[in-house]
Amino acid sequence: MKLLNIRFLVFLLALGLFQISCSKKFNKLQKKGTLDEKYNAAIKYYQEADYYKAGVLLEEITPLLKGDSTSERAQFYNAYCNYYQSNYQMSSYLFKSFYATYNNSEFAEEAYYMYAFSMFKDSPPYNLDQTNTLTAIDALQTFINTYPDSKYAVKCTKDLEDLRYRLELKAYEKTKLYFKTREPSFLGRSNYKATVVSVDNFRKDFPDSEFNEELSYLQILAQEELSDVSYYSKQKERYNEAITLYEKFVDKYPQSKYLKELQKINDKALKGLEKVAKTEKEIEEAKKAAEKEKEEERKAAEKQKS
Repeated sequence: MKLLNIRFLVFLLALGLFQISCSKKFNKLQKKGTLDEKYNAAIKYYQEADYYKAGVLLEEITPLLKGDSTSERAQFYNAYCNYYQSNYQMSSYLFKSFYATYNNSEFAEEAYYMYAFSMFKDSPPYNLDQTNTLTAIDALQTFINTYPDSKYAVKCTKDLEDLRYRLELKAYEKTKLYFKTREPSFLGRSNYKATVVSVDNFRKDFPDSEFNEELSYLQILAQEELSDVSYYSKQKERYNEAITLYEKFVDKYPQSKYLKELQKINDKALKGLEKVAKTEKEIEEAKKAAEKEKEEERKAAEKQKS
């Protein structure tokens, strides 16, 4: 057991000395190496998958290489060094710059794909800001349009589906949040109307979404509740809209698990309409009574004058 421990310590010591030696060699190369020596070493480091050292050297020498195949390969490898180190924003920038500079290169197609794929890798989870996701979608779609027969096209299409689903989830959660916060706050604000509008926008943007049934159900609930808390002058229109939404839901989802509850909501909207109609009738009768009383007062005043 002790012999094994000693051997392990000897191995660690040898490894440490080797790393120190390599580090000294690398530092010496950085300080005193010629352009050719640094380029050749960078390519060797790259082939050995030491992307950090390869990237350090390529970053230094690329601006010094003048427009030949050496410069082209150095820029291309430098972009990959950043990609392999998960520096996706930098790799996307470098691949895009490479494509702009060498769009006739044998690496041009791959560079544009890697620009788009780096943007895909940098895209955040759906619950965060999706600005980068939109940029990645544009990059992937542009690649497919530019290279429809590329060997990367299928992967691009799959990645596009992934990114669009993130946007779908983001919009879904936003709409659900409007619904959860629909009731008036202590400031008097409510999100009834925001829920209704958000569902309309979601259906427009994602007509085939698996979430449309659930969101349509929530929309009807929000629309009926909006009708309840609305000013009298707007209630008739809003109750009618709730009923229309319910009828469309029944037509589209005849087997929905929400139908039983929505039937009650629709009945409530119908009763709301009846109440509005009753109030309208009472207001009309009151107007007529007031007009009649006013007319009688006018006639009485004329009679007194005569």
